[in-house]
Amino acid sequence: MNVSTAGQRIVPNIWCNRNAEEAGRFYASAFDAAAPGGASSETESRYPGAGEGLADFQLDFAGEPLTVAVTIADTRLVLINAGDEFAPNPSISFMLNFDPLFFGDDEQEARERLDALWDVLSEGGGVLMPLQEYPFSKRYGWVQDRFGVSWQLTLTDPEGDPRPFLMPSLLFGGSAQNRAAETVDRYLSVFEDAQLGIRVPYPEQTGPARPGDVMFSDFRIGDQWFTAMDSGVEQAFSFTCGMSLEVLCEDQEEIDRLWSALSAVPEAEQCGWLADPAGVSWQIVPANMAELMRRPNAYAMMEMKKLVIADF
Repeated sequence: MNVSTAGQRIVPNIWCNRNAEEAGRFYASAFDAAAPGGASSETESRYPGAGEGLADFQLDFAGEPLTVAVTIADTRLVLINAGDEFAPNPSISFMLNFDPLFFGDDEQEARERLDALWDVLSEGGGVLMPLQEYPFSKRYGWVQDRFGVSWQLTLTDPEGDPRPFLMPSLLFGGSAQNRAAETVDRYLSVFEDAQLGIRVPYPEQTGPARPGDVMFSDFRIGDQWFTAMDSGVEQAFSFTCGMSLEVLCEDQEEIDRLWSALSAVPEAEQCGWLADPAGVSWQIVPANMAELMRRPNAYAMMEMKKLVIADF
């Protein structure tokens, strides 16, 4: 039911303010006892040394960690070790699906793991929705942890359609208010092997959400599941580079196609990053990016917008 990292095509990236290794250790410890299959963290890449191609604004990071990979229940996240230019916010969170089927069909075990993880994530963080019973779940809560990353923990009815333990969740508020349906439909048309799961509309006006806007939906791209919803309350935030979705592309043809289909903000194009019409940040990169970054001319990518493999 979970996505294997070996076949994971879209990797959520989290921007960290000089503390990616600390955050990685925290998530590995927090999730190892809570997630089916456990969790781990490792420093994946480092900035080059001084005089080895760093831009001026990167000189303070010479030799420091660049990316830290965190695996939670066979889903890979990447923490980007950088400065304070961006920060995560709840426009992209992670839905954690505590399905009793993951835990030997034991609802009590699922509930206990959920509660224990909630305690860890909420320490030093902030509660966005309290942990309690709601019409859609016997137990649900939304918390922002000490690093600014948001998590939705839900006790799932095992009678429903199976979903992975971890699913990136898009909240359309602020400048992207009420754009969930059109954005998800765009993804369904752009990505091969994409499919809509469920889509539940708001039955009546709920804050800024209108009747027919998306109260909850999920969809898959390949084997990976995502959720999306229009916010039912006014939000001051929307999508930024603090949370981005990295697509591992097979070749230049796929990079070109996705770039053309998704990029809508020319000034946001840099180093393989783009912003789509709703403002969601994407990194469109070659699947062998790690190998390319070991080449002598790798940091020429700083001058690129769309990545061109032949120029590495």
